[in-house]
Amino acid sequence: MSSLVFFLIRIYTTNLSLLSALCAILSNNRHMGVCMMENQNWLTLMNSRTWLKEVRDTNQYTAKYGLTLSEEDTEILLAEKNNILKTEQRVEFGRGILPQIIYTFCDSAFISQNDYVEMLIRLQEIFYLYKNEMQDEISDDELLCFMKEQFETVCFGDLNYLEGTCLDIFAQAVRAGYRGFQKTRGSREFDKFDIVKRWDRELYLETLRELCWR
Repeated sequence: MSSLVFFLIRIYTTNLSLLSALCAILSNNRHMGVCMMENQNWLTLMNSRTWLKEVRDTNQYTAKYGLTLSEEDTEILLAEKNNILKTEQRVEFGRGILPQIIYTFCDSAFISQNDYVEMLIRLQEIFYLYKNEMQDEISDDELLCFMKEQFETVCFGDLNYLEGTCLDIFAQAVRAGYRGFQKTRGSREFDKFDIVKRWDRELYLETLRELCWR
């Protein structure tokens, strides 16, 4: 009888030890998960603060063109940037593209303080949309050069025309294999297609074939 009692006590003690060990493992895993989540949130917070500072710092340059961003403006731009990246399913590292957009477009006569934030939001949207549409075959600098040139000389500040016509035509060419922009860094590219004046689809396709197979 005493042997049976001893055996049962031993089983109970062993199981209790295993249960304690299992609880300790689960507790450690939960702790590690919380730490990882906290670290991720901390990194996101630090990246956001760095991004906001860099965007606000552009005021030192853009003020001479009568364009500045308030703290509220930059918070709005950050939220819009995150929404755009989510929509376009993109991930952005470092300072992001907005400071570069600001320095590229701030001297335009078609942007005023009244529509500055709205224009930046739209330019961000258009930029990320066409990075995807061109399958990342074009660099940031090349795309911004093309956008600014058409914005000033063809679209005269009309973002709808920039997005729906100029960039759409150019993206079709890039997807078809055209890489001439790599030599020009995106400058004077739209003139090569010359379809805005003639609106002749066959001539456009013929020009595109010549450019791609040259």
